[in-house]
Amino acid sequence: MRKQNNEITWDTFSEGLWRENPVFAMLLGMCPVLAVTNSAINALAMGVATTFVLLASGVLISLLRRQIPKQVRIATYIVIIATFVTIVDYTIQAISLDLYNALGAFIQLIVVNCMILGRAEAYASKNRPLKAFVNALGMGAGFTFALLCLGVVREVLGAGKLFGFDLFGPQFEPWVVMVLPAGGFIVLGAWLLLFEWFKQRKAQSESDAVVEVR
Repeated sequence: MRKQNNEITWDTFSEGLWRENPVFAMLLGMCPVLAVTNSAINALAMGVATTFVLLASGVLISLLRRQIPKQVRIATYIVIIATFVTIVDYTIQAISLDLYNALGAFIQLIVVNCMILGRAEAYASKNRPLKAFVNALGMGAGFTFALLCLGVVREVLGAGKLFGFDLFGPQFEPWVVMVLPAGGFIVLGAWLLLFEWFKQRKAQSESDAVVEVR
């Protein structure tokens, strides 16, 4: 029984990392994905902030799932999500004003992130708190990973830096387009292509393994 529970927990967590990755598989939250990934630190901060809101709101909604009337459930979810976004907003503002200014209005826009609202409606409201927590953690980790994939590439190529540290010295000619919106689309397209290639390769390997067993 414990082994089965562990497998369920791992499957629940890994869905957000791979099969249902919010960015690379479902293309959710494209606004912050393209807007704040011009540097790795911005990408990491947005990923952590979104993960916190996912976790906190998911667990609370799961705990209250039987008390929330169906007629007002969406409005209730938004109020709960907005509460935790406000906490994140003030926390980032207190920790680093520069980071807060860099992320701008995209912190507040976490409230209307379709990934968070979708998880609340499709998963947290229908499952126990532990499963809701693990699923939210996986989704948040997958979202943060995707943001970092874009942020690292864009900062390295667009500024010659990584997390603010100079990598190549003064002789490096940065690809300025990478820190512009167009660069976000280019890097996102490249990662989507790579993700799809890996997914098809994995599916082919599993198919070949089944044929060999037969």
